[in-house]
Amino acid sequence: MIERTPEQHAEKMKKKQAAHDKIMATKTQEKGLLIVHTGKGKGKTTAALGMVVRAIGHGRKVGVVQFVKGAMTTGEKTVFDAFPDNVEFKPMGEGFTWNTQDRTRDIALAREAWDEVKRMIADPAYDMVLADELNIVLRYDYLPLEEVLEAVTARSAMKHVLITGRNAPDALIEAADLVTEMTLVKHPFRSGVKAQAGIEF
Repeated sequence: MIERTPEQHAEKMKKKQAAHDKIMATKTQEKGLLIVHTGKGKGKTTAALGMVVRAIGHGRKVGVVQFVKGAMTTGEKTVFDAFPDNVEFKPMGEGFTWNTQDRTRDIALAREAWDEVKRMIADPAYDMVLADELNIVLRYDYLPLEEVLEAVTARSAMKHVLITGRNAPDALIEAADLVTEMTLVKHPFRSGVKAQAGIEF
């Protein structure tokens, strides 16, 4: 590590600030974003719910629809229920397909949940809509990808839409403004640790 005097450090930081300010001056556009969180790592829903919390802090209205989840009570639902004017939180699933073992019912539930997402996207009262685990539904062909792409690309100019879940389709990734892939490095589940309140739900 190179040792710098306080003066050298200050000069270096001054140059960094000038470069940063120059870049920031070119970023003038504001628009609603299509955001996708995908990948095998933990944290896709968690990151999206963090954005929901941030939106609440700015007084925004958010709609949250959970496609697969809903069979159990989660900590986030309890929190968001305390903000009824800012968040409509709708867990509309019954668990993963290997739990339900009923493809016809899974498809019907996915359709009901997607109808709610479409309603929220079309409603100007919502600033942000989170379709949690929608990628799972698309992977199992419970909904037509083309219909999803049509709805999210036709949204109003300032509406943010977040979509989470593993295996995001290439066409959705291409359409998105922001894509984050969570990479699994290490997970306690592999060491025999079960899902825990406050961490997974």
